[in-house]
Amino acid sequence: MQKLVKKIKELTVNMGPQHPATHGVLRLVLELEGEVIKKCIPYIGYLHRGVEKLSEDLTYVQSLPLTDRMDYLSSMVNNVGFCIAVEKLIGIQVPERAKFIRTMMAEMARICSHLVWIATHALDIGAMTVFLYAMRDREYLLELFEMVTGARLTVSYPRVGGVRCDVNNEFLDKLYKFTDEFPKKVEEYETLIDRNRVWLKRTKGVGVITAKDAINWGLTGPTLRGSGVYYDVRKFFPYDAYDKVDFEVPLGKNGDIYDRYKCRMLEFRQSNRIIRQCIEKLPEGPILAENALRIRMPESPLKIDKRDIVFEIYTEDKQIQEFIQKFTEVYASVEAPRGELGYYIVCDSSSKPYRMRVRAPSFVHAGVLPKLCEGSLVADVIANIGSIDIVLGECDR
Repeated sequence: MQKLVKKIKELTVNMGPQHPATHGVLRLVLELEGEVIKKCIPYIGYLHRGVEKLSEDLTYVQSLPLTDRMDYLSSMVNNVGFCIAVEKLIGIQVPERAKFIRTMMAEMARICSHLVWIATHALDIGAMTVFLYAMRDREYLLELFEMVTGARLTVSYPRVGGVRCDVNNEFLDKLYKFTDEFPKKVEEYETLIDRNRVWLKRTKGVGVITAKDAINWGLTGPTLRGSGVYYDVRKFFPYDAYDKVDFEVPLGKNGDIYDRYKCRMLEFRQSNRIIRQCIEKLPEGPILAENALRIRMPESPLKIDKRDIVFEIYTEDKQIQEFIQKFTEVYASVEAPRGELGYYIVCDSSSKPYRMRVRAPSFVHAGVLPKLCEGSLVADVIANIGSIDIVLGECDR
């Protein structure tokens, strides 16, 4: 009797770049043996817009709106990071009130970003209701952003030396009300999926990153802290008002998808806690430094032609001269929702950056996908992408 030999055919498939669960135009080339991934090669660059190069032809003030468009889910944090880098470069001291407002707004952006993450991550794995709940709560915060900045998504609200405009009592009252109600909303999300058998099978023990590998790959944010590594820019290199508020840094133990999920769920509560403290401790005073970088408009506002408006950075000549003698380059980073977002700026004493480079956490995290996916099932690819929370607008900056 002839013996039957079962042969498994190897197959190469493209996942993306047009795929709803890759969270942007990400292309993964997967080499499969049955349902098991033998090799995973990520390809990026489909959304490149040249933010870094464009900044070299614009003044520092003009470059600010470009940073909104990188991680468009947390544009406020991108703005703050850029402003801190320029302030460090020139030596501008930000008023205390502006620091608290920036911190408050940055944590609102973190909650908004994490709400989109839990909504889409749960949807990718098969939970629909969480998406509706999270989008409902995010809408409230977007309306608060619009109340202060006039925009909902790409706000361009922070300024080099402070913020564009002050917050009023109506805004603070509505935000404080949100902080009262939001912890119960987080409990609702957890009630829906935290003990769900399907959710646990799709996340526990899947996509494990050890602490050593997480450090070696340069991971940051919840993706790093899910592996039990204690690192948060807000704690190690405090900026704005983070050294004046009390909060904890959530950590995982096993480094799997479930731990990364739990870290972000705990961050909801910590961000909410920071916002409440900022409202309660908000000091009086100016919101913009006296020597802040500004936009100089034409002298006669009655004869303004929009095509003739000249944007120019100005500050005290003495301060610029001191700056030129002491500094030529600077690096500053902030804790964005996805991890450490850093700006490296080289200055040649002009009003434009000579070079600007961005340390984008999404770019770094996309590189760990082969480590996560190889040896796992095709279905786990989607869960792994959602767990590292990448935004391709930032990746392809």
